[in-house]
Amino acid sequence: MDTITAISQRRSIRKFLPKEIDNKTIEKILEAGILAPSAKNTQPWKFVVITNKNKEGMLNALKSGIEIEKSGNGLYKGEIAKSFINGAEYTLKIMEEAPITIFVINTGNKILFNRSYGEVFTEMANVQSIGASIQNILLASGEYGIGSLWICDIFIAYKELCKWLNTDQQLVAAISLGYPDENPPPRPRKGMGELVEWR
Repeated sequence: MDTITAISQRRSIRKFLPKEIDNKTIEKILEAGILAPSAKNTQPWKFVVITNKNKEGMLNALKSGIEIEKSGNGLYKGEIAKSFINGAEYTLKIMEEAPITIFVINTGNKILFNRSYGEVFTEMANVQSIGASIQNILLASGEYGIGSLWICDIFIAYKELCKWLNTDQQLVAAISLGYPDENPPPRPRKGMGELVEWR
């Protein structure tokens, strides 16, 4: 499949068949992520692959974060909390169904809240690099007939998941993989006139 076709046909999959993915295929998909460009060739990514037999702890950590938000003691409050909770509960069901979930960790950043300018600059470069790596993984998954979902709803349980992963480095995203049980149409996109400014 040529690159433009792979990009245009990529879909976010939220329903998966109960079929395992062999390790060799997962490794090939991850190799595509490792081949992504990165700022100063730092390659600031680490991938933690969670299989069906080990996902109970992941799901419990996410459930714990959701319950803390529901109690009103979390990071989000009011109407914002409701939308985040609803999205996270839906994502929890997807992650329960997906045979593989990959956590993507930024090895160039610790979990920091008060950052210097240099730390912010490095973090931005690292996160952009990791975004390129994630896109490569999504595209490579399609090449092998594997459906993928890039997940950010994990942030509702950020502390709980970092504790479960036993990391003090920055958790950036998760990606669930599995053989697709749906074929969604393309999502609407904004037009060139709205998104591009020529000078």
